[in-house]
Amino acid sequence: MEPIVCESVRYVAECQDCGAELECWGTQALVQGRLEWDVVSSCAACGSAFAVCFGDIPSERRAQLLSEHGAATLRVIGPSARRVVIMRVLRAELGTDLVGAKSVLGSVLEGGYAGTLPEMELLARKLRAAGITAEATRP
Repeated sequence: MEPIVCESVRYVAECQDCGAELECWGTQALVQGRLEWDVVSSCAACGSAFAVCFGDIPSERRAQLLSEHGAATLRVIGPSARRVVIMRVLRAELGTDLVGAKSVLGSVLEGGYAGTLPEMELLARKLRAAGITAEATRP
């Protein structure tokens, strides 16, 4: 079993129970081959607390993760970088068509395809499972 890879951000929202400021912690994690987005929050004013597991990370929280932690890049290494295999993995994982996968392939091969660390590690693991030497790195 591969280790969990995660990044978290703190933000505030309005408490649904009392309207006060609610402290929230959002975490994007790569767990058992899939990305998860979880939020834990608590209100100092009324004591309300909750935890919610979502499917996709909200775009504003993804932007916050990238701003606070920096982008990770997907890197393929050496002679194992077979274009057809990489494109097959990209199409399956990103849900894109052939033209989109070819565009992403160019970014990957140039070392410019970036995202959150859990996102890039998911793609790196899928590529490694397909026989491509790949890693998620941060400059």
